[in-house]
Amino acid sequence: MEKGLVKIYFGEGKGKSTSSMGRALVCASEEKEVFVIQFLKGKMTGRLDYLKRLEPEIKVFRFEREEAFYEDLTEEKQEEKVNILNGYNFAKKVLSIGECEVLILDEILGLVDLGIITCEDVIRLIEMKDESVELIMTGRHLPDELIPYADYISRLDIVKGSCSEKPSCM
Repeated sequence: MEKGLVKIYFGEGKGKSTSSMGRALVCASEEKEVFVIQFLKGKMTGRLDYLKRLEPEIKVFRFEREEAFYEDLTEEKQEEKVNILNGYNFAKKVLSIGECEVLILDEILGLVDLGIITCEDVIRLIEMKDESVELIMTGRHLPDELIPYADYISRLDIVKGSCSEKPSCM
């Protein structure tokens, strides 16, 4: 049984989610069961629904109910925070019962940025994972406290910004 690594893709550049989805495809092709839990993407029906065709090898979960991004919400924000925390609790459950071989927590670092969860909460998730489970986390900012817990860290930065404003490039 190979050791599952803790990988972090972070930075201001585009491609963190795409990189994690690429890894999901590679792992699925190796007959590993992959769970993807997406945070801070809004309800976002449609953009990644094509991954549902890859079930049961890749299962994608979103707990947010609002169409808008969390940062753009006003009165719905508290209810959406509860939905997001349900996703975090689902990740804990998945790790505690060993439900998959690869767990991708897309934009979980953004939850730390927004104060929805803490670095300690992320560290608890990392410590819960079985040694064989690969854990991939993404987000814009990487808190220094998490660096010692990662086996692999990749930073994606913007070198030229012509694509950064176009939604089709995300």
